Amino acid sequence: MNSEQRVKILQDLIKIKSVNGNEREVAEYIQQVLSEYEIDSKIIPYDENRANLIATLKGDESGLTLAFNGHMDVVEVSNPDEWHYDPFGAEIEDGVLYGRGATDMKGGLAALICAFIQIKTQQIPFKGKLMLVATVGEEIGMLGSKQLVDEGYLDEVDAFIVAEPSTAQRLYYAHKGSIQYELTAKGKTAHSSMPEYGINSIELMSDFIQQFNQTLAERIQGKRHPEMGDTLNVFSVIEGGTQINSIPAETKMMGNARIVPQFDNQAMLDLFEELIQEMNETHEGQLSLNVMQNNLPVESQPDSKLVQVIQSVVENEVEVLTLSGATDASNFARLKQPFDLAIYGPGITELAHSVDESIEIADYLSFIDVFYQVAIDYLK
Repeated sequence: MNSEQRVKILQDLIKIKSVNGNEREVAEYIQQVLSEYEIDSKIIPYDENRANLIATLKGDESGLTLAFNGHMDVVEVSNPDEWHYDPFGAEIEDGVLYGRGATDMKGGLAALICAFIQIKTQQIPFKGKLMLVATVGEEIGMLGSKQLVDEGYLDEVDAFIVAEPSTAQRLYYAHKGSIQYELTAKGKTAHSSMPEYGINSIELMSDFIQQFNQTLAERIQGKRHPEMGDTLNVFSVIEGGTQINSIPAETKMMGNARIVPQFDNQAMLDLFEELIQEMNETHEGQLSLNVMQNNLPVESQPDSKLVQVIQSVVENEVEVLTLSGATDASNFARLKQPFDLAIYGPGITELAHSVDESIEIADYLSFIDVFYQVAIDYLK
């Protein structure tokens, strides 16, 4: 496969509008490309127009299993008038390819596909298995990776390369978990001139916010991760009331907690339920919690075999760090077996989801060679 063919695969992926859905078309395209090189793959339906894909190359003898992981969905283009290029045109100018998902993360996914094909076509002997795992719905809900874990497709994986954008000089071995939730405060409406006949849901929510922030600050004392820092929470969206001269009967608030293992997901959820129960017993009105997304923190070893192999393959020094965001690896953390992890791929993180999202073609092509050599060295 020459450079033009490698670039075309990335362009073809970007031209498929898999905006928080429609990943089946991407999966079918990948399956068709793999079939051209006599590589079998399996499409695993999620729901209508959404499907994951898994392909496996088997070595000459038993050994470790390495999984290449990338997600097929992209975020929406909310401001197309600000783009200087067609978001789904995959246009190239001065060695840079533009398009939604170029960095996050069809660039990484395409690089994995090309490296996977190269290992097959060159018939390099290796031990164990190499898997290609393409998932749906990472951007909202991490749906595909959860399905694959729940259905047992990844039970034998010893190491994951998650090809999210990192640049060649940064590698992430751990990241925080994430809980997305909605709180509802129910009160009772009344005329604003007679508030004693109502229950103000905004005030109830305000009391909860103050109590929660104070209690969380106390509970996380001494539970800081040495690299990722503290578990934290942000209340980010609030809506309450319908009319200026009426007591608000209902207020809804959404928020996002970012979790480290020292104060984990269950500890955070227990705190919510504890305070909700206390306030429901001591205040008029009722609070309730709806957890929309619950992703675990993930942590491997910064000096794992996989990390060491990557450092030996890449000529320049690779800094090993933790990531503040979350990836499909949150669901991999639910696996029973320990595993090596490297979140490492082409593209600049800061360009993800941006206007004129782009990737340097040279960066993309170089990562194909890196992924190829890392897989060979890890599985030898």
